Amino acid sequence: MKLKFIPQHDQMDCGPACIAMVASYFGKQIPLHFLKENANLSREGVSLLSISELCEDIGFETYPAKLTLQTLDENGSLPCILHWNKNHFVVLIDVKKSLISGKKRYKIADPSHGMIWMSEKDFLKSWLSDGENGIALFVSPTNSFYQQTFPEEDQLSISFAMKYFKEHKNKFLFLSGMLLIGSCLSLVFPFLTQTLIDKGVNTKDVDLITIILVSQVVLYLGSITIEILRNWLMLYIGTRISISIISDFLKKMLLLPMGFFDTKMKGDFTQRIQDNERIEDFLTSQSLMTFFSMVTFLVFFGVLWYYNVTIVLIYSSLTALSLVWAQYWLKKREILDYYRFREKGQSQESVYEILNGVSEMKLNQFEDYKRQEWEGIQNKLFKTTLRILKVDQYQFSGFEFLNQLKNIFVTFFAALQVVKGNMTIGELLAISYIIGQLNSPVNQMISFFRSLQDAKLSLSRLNEVQNHEEEEKEGMKALEVGNTYSKDEERGITLNNVSFQYEGPKSQFVLKDVNLFIPEGKVTAIVGASGSGKTTLMKLLLKFYNPTHGTIHYNEDDILTLSPKSIRENYGVVMQDGFIFSDTIERNIATSEVEINTRKMENAVRVANISSFIDNLPLGYSTKIGAAGNGISGGQKQRVLIARAVYKNPHFILFDEATSALDAENEKIIHDNLQEFFKGKTVIIVAHRLSTVKNADQIIVLKNGAVVEKGNHQELVNKKADYYSLVKNQLELGN
Repeated sequence: MKLKFIPQHDQMDCGPACIAMVASYFGKQIPLHFLKENANLSREGVSLLSISELCEDIGFETYPAKLTLQTLDENGSLPCILHWNKNHFVVLIDVKKSLISGKKRYKIADPSHGMIWMSEKDFLKSWLSDGENGIALFVSPTNSFYQQTFPEEDQLSISFAMKYFKEHKNKFLFLSGMLLIGSCLSLVFPFLTQTLIDKGVNTKDVDLITIILVSQVVLYLGSITIEILRNWLMLYIGTRISISIISDFLKKMLLLPMGFFDTKMKGDFTQRIQDNERIEDFLTSQSLMTFFSMVTFLVFFGVLWYYNVTIVLIYSSLTALSLVWAQYWLKKREILDYYRFREKGQSQESVYEILNGVSEMKLNQFEDYKRQEWEGIQNKLFKTTLRILKVDQYQFSGFEFLNQLKNIFVTFFAALQVVKGNMTIGELLAISYIIGQLNSPVNQMISFFRSLQDAKLSLSRLNEVQNHEEEEKEGMKALEVGNTYSKDEERGITLNNVSFQYEGPKSQFVLKDVNLFIPEGKVTAIVGASGSGKTTLMKLLLKFYNPTHGTIHYNEDDILTLSPKSIRENYGVVMQDGFIFSDTIERNIATSEVEINTRKMENAVRVANISSFIDNLPLGYSTKIGAAGNGISGGQKQRVLIARAVYKNPHFILFDEATSALDAENEKIIHDNLQEFFKGKTVIIVAHRLSTVKNADQIIVLKNGAVVEKGNHQELVNKKADYYSLVKNQLELGN
């Protein structure tokens, strides 16, 4: 049995990639995206426990162990998965002892680097976790593994990308016509060259020489004109296709559930967008150019056949050999492209972190460390680029050598024919011209194969996004608000035994058996210490995640049957990590409406008590804020976010520490303004401040993910339990 190497697509994919490689060794090809969906990935990657659980789910028996190298060598069954450098996973495939030196060498399949043979010293340096022992996961397949059927890899093909041609069909036809005319013009040149030498120079016919030279100038001008028009048209088509591809990618990406984004780094998405550019390059410049290069090649090949069949055979043999050589090195280049993708993603992520955290770095003297970390990534990227360059040089040098050898042999053979009187000098020059013209399509063919390879690799990375299940599914209902139910029972949001885990079934519960009712049209406050699960509960209500166990109902509707978009349309939300867009103040407030309602805007600004700040700005509501505009304070940011929620005028209001950055004066003004706005709305407030929660109709106290107390402020204070402990330092001020 042979292990198939499977590279990781993203920075956090090493665990699933290792499982896929081990499964391939035992004869099963399991799609990487299937393993990732079931591996409980987080942004920190995947734990050994999750890997072990996933291996058991697909039919392996697992044996995790912490052991010495001697035990691994003597008793370890291969292949096995190793914990590597304390933050990565690799597969140990083989251990061999050198016959000459007697030293052991270890063969590793590293999903981020490839197949590697390592010395014992280097192996121990990466594997040992405490100086003496390393961690390994041994697996053995059961009958269940062989009986299970796994989904097939639903790979995107080039046909997926070809659909973008349809919009520009007429322009492509026009472009094709110009390229065809250009090919026909090129066909005339060898015959003009032969006529110039044989009938013009040899017969000393100056008039004929002049006519031929003028004809060549006219033909060159025609070719240049066609080239200029072609370049303009290619730029237009290429740009439009690039915009369409990236726009469709972003559209699809934004339809995916929040869980998908939890396991991705910003750099991974940036690199995928750049992958779209490679697909556009293949669709436009490479595909069309190669097609018409092949037309030109066939035309000149026919003319060469007309001149001499033996020359055609010599040319064809050496051309085929050069193409085989180039194809061999393309396969070597494929895996290196995955490494470059990963390292470029890390590089971009590092730059984002430096730019976003520059103030904290300066405050904590962290600049040198982060800069050196970036340099380390660049050194890795340099090494990968060097490896790619080496492969490209081997490919190019061998190809060029065979190409020149072909030209020399053909020229030598043609020269012999001239010496023997079987060919004229004009025919020799015509053949030399044809050979020169044939080289260009062959070179274009190599570029096409490389571009095709890049496009396929890019499609394989886009595959995960394009084939991922969207959060909006057919048949989901819209959330109905208002008096749409005839039942007399109290309306609101009901949580029955709701539990939630971010990772696998054996990970820690963030929420555990939560039972509560949030009545419609009233204010519910949720309090608890940091890490008690308050924000997670809010995200469940917004359907960012589905409960691990239990149910959530909006009136009579199970949240799983409701459209996530319709739920969020009915919410005005201010989260702890609310985002300010790089846009004007008015557009940051009126995010969902194309036409801004002036009356609603003024009311939102009044309630959020931010009008004085806006009035003092030179451009007022048109002032740009966010990353591309004026920096604003934490309090100003929160007031903009509150104004955004008020402008929306939704049925549900959800405030998660919405006034934590405000001073006491502003908080009181906004609190008083909001009381009128809250009337008739279902309000959920997460806060620590007593002033924010004490007037709520009911207060829910969360502790370690469970509901420990319910009641109003006075009832809970009188109990002198968890709620009292949370707010006791504020009671004097509150009273």
